[in-house]
Amino acid sequence: MNDERAAYSVDKYWLRRSFNRASTTYDAAAVLQTEVRDLLLHRLELTDLSPRLVVDAGAGTGHAGRALKRRYPSAQVLAVDSSLGMLHAAGRQQSWLRPFARLCADAERLPLPDGSVDLIVSNFMLQWSDLDVALAEFRRVLAPRGFLTFTTLGPDTLRELRAAWARAGGDHADYHTRVSHFLDMHDIGDALVRAGFAAPVLDVERYTLMYTEVRHLAADLRAVGARNATTGRLKGLTGPRKFAAMQSAYEAFRIDGRLPATYEVVFGQAWGPAAEVRRAGGDSTHVSLDELRRQLRKLRK
Repeated sequence: MNDERAAYSVDKYWLRRSFNRASTTYDAAAVLQTEVRDLLLHRLELTDLSPRLVVDAGAGTGHAGRALKRRYPSAQVLAVDSSLGMLHAAGRQQSWLRPFARLCADAERLPLPDGSVDLIVSNFMLQWSDLDVALAEFRRVLAPRGFLTFTTLGPDTLRELRAAWARAGGDHADYHTRVSHFLDMHDIGDALVRAGFAAPVLDVERYTLMYTEVRHLAADLRAVGARNATTGRLKGLTGPRKFAAMQSAYEAFRIDGRLPATYEVVFGQAWGPAAEVRRAGGDSTHVSLDELRRQLRKLRK
């Protein structure tokens, strides 16, 4: 791995810490995340599914888990997140009528059996992962003809902020980073194929949030936990002079008195191949739902 690529890899400890801190502020600030989540869930109406086990990967505060339980009331819905703080918040989204399970785990190392999941839904999580590793893990746990649907962020995301930091001398210098790096839709499609998914389909939607001041954008990013978690980030506090230089550079993007923040959102879906998944020893990996529930109870103890 070269120095620049290493600089953009994700510091998982720092990421969990950011999301733990954001668990109490996330819902109030997650305007874009909510709109995209609703569209992602709406797209499920175009697919005829009757899943037994549904995994919400990167569940956050649990709104998708609750919606998935309403959509598939007979399914076991499992909200997975690496942040305990987010999962505690998700517990407050529980309905006693349609409860969903919660599991603290890294999406790159899911403690689930091979071929056990019928539907994986993931909203704004893959950009914080090693894409190849996460997709290979999704493919491992997905049942034959299982379905994956997700959103992630493309390279135009926060392009104004990235450009402003570059003009202020705060990005790319000695591989120090101020804004996370996001992959192109075509790279994501290639990764789906490498992982062994069938019939991948991807498209892009662009959103623009408007702010009166850059500090309001920075506050929203902190509130949803989307802080710079790259290993190449500057570890110290940003000085007022450097931040003022970035603010000044951002002014070049002001339109009708407002500062835009662009988000490129990649929507993706793919299927698990129809061929039966087998273990190394040749045995099929059929797992009963009751057995899976027993395993989840053990994990939560």
